[in-house]
Amino acid sequence: MARLGPIATDGWVVGGGLRDAMLGRPVADVDLAVPGDPAAVARTLARAHRAGRFRLSHAFGAWRVHGGSLPFTVDVVAVQGSSIEDDLTRRDFTVNAMAMPVAGGGLVDPHGGLRDLERRTLRLVRPSALRDDPVRLVRLARLAVQLGFDADPRARAQARADAGELARPAPERVMGEIARIARQAEAWRGFELLDDLRVLGVIWPQLEAGRGLEQTPYHHLDVLGHTLEVVRRTCEIAADPEPAFRSLARRVAERLSEPLADELTRGQGLVLGAVMHDMAKPATAARTPEGRMTFMGHDRLGAEMADAWCRGMRTSTRLRETIALMVLRHLSLGFLVHRQPLSLRQIDRYLRATAPAEVEIVVLSVADRLATRGPRTTEAQIVRHLDLARQVLATHFELVDRGPIRPIVPGDRLARLLDRPAGRWTAELLEALREEQLVGRVTTPAQAERFAVAWAASREGGTIG
Repeated sequence: MARLGPIATDGWVVGGGLRDAMLGRPVADVDLAVPGDPAAVARTLARAHRAGRFRLSHAFGAWRVHGGSLPFTVDVVAVQGSSIEDDLTRRDFTVNAMAMPVAGGGLVDPHGGLRDLERRTLRLVRPSALRDDPVRLVRLARLAVQLGFDADPRARAQARADAGELARPAPERVMGEIARIARQAEAWRGFELLDDLRVLGVIWPQLEAGRGLEQTPYHHLDVLGHTLEVVRRTCEIAADPEPAFRSLARRVAERLSEPLADELTRGQGLVLGAVMHDMAKPATAARTPEGRMTFMGHDRLGAEMADAWCRGMRTSTRLRETIALMVLRHLSLGFLVHRQPLSLRQIDRYLRATAPAEVEIVVLSVADRLATRGPRTTEAQIVRHLDLARQVLATHFELVDRGPIRPIVPGDRLARLLDRPAGRWTAELLEALREEQLVGRVTTPAQAERFAVAWAASREGGTIG
């Protein structure tokens, strides 16, 4: 690990940064525990590296130093307890409960963390570690998927016993760990482990209500099992879009790698959309007189539930609205499969309804289709769905490359032509006109004006309001 420069020589490098360095993983953040005043140490460190610093926590006196010549961010905290060994006893997992003296010397490892690193095992420092900070219940799953480690059987059992404690912490902290799971290439493993630990149902009670809930003969899994399968399929497509999207794979990958919100890419936000896409099925479940299960309106109610969940977890507005849109529109492409071949006008209307998450929603639809393989499902149905998905995305990328379709005639000019004050109807007319331009039926101002007159005449006998 790179030198920290002139600081208190009796400090220790602790936590995840030390763990990652010992594993040979990239180190982005380092925790420095000092017996003195963290503010003074942070000030000295910032001066030595010409770096910035700011207070992280008034309660614990933590400071962050970053930038300048520092190769990583350094969080400076006071040693908790009377000694570094006491401090390490208060930590979560043994692989995070080691310390290396800054001044040099041997590893401080009172709980066998080095042995657990070698065994690639996550073991609790003490039985009460999860109850002391229930966010660690989610962190257990996040570290397992991030590091490729197994959770110790005792840690798993303790997590199941303490799962209900997760209702206590601030939702932002829980959401932070959920987002970090979503950032992993194999995020589905993290959500499956959360389910195994009985933590998933505490975070999303709607998902737990889907355990054992029967679906239609087109499904081979219950609602919860299907949801987890869709998450896995989503992660697989995001990691390698080529099997599903062939020549469009590069464009799909580029789109999913774009930043979305809350330090998540579009693809990582899509993972959360996959988790929540069927969350309203238990609330909408019904059985027909013939015995067939239905979930009418689960897309609309699910969007409302996803919106409420994101509000409760205090996500950004952009992430909340994007996830809600994914849930609302996740069935739309499937409804179009039986209407093929589709016209450019039909595809455009679908794309407009799913904007600005067109690519993510198509990917979610494909993942949903691939995760639905009941006795009534045929390979031909899956092929038709994937063919349509590729057709829709090909059109989307062509339209993106073409650029926005500008009105041939401005809205204010059309309002004067129709002798009406501009209003909501103007936007509706411009949208209809844009569609005519898209399909090539309107190419000149004169054609646009004739279309506007005909459009107005067709609405309520010529009355526009």
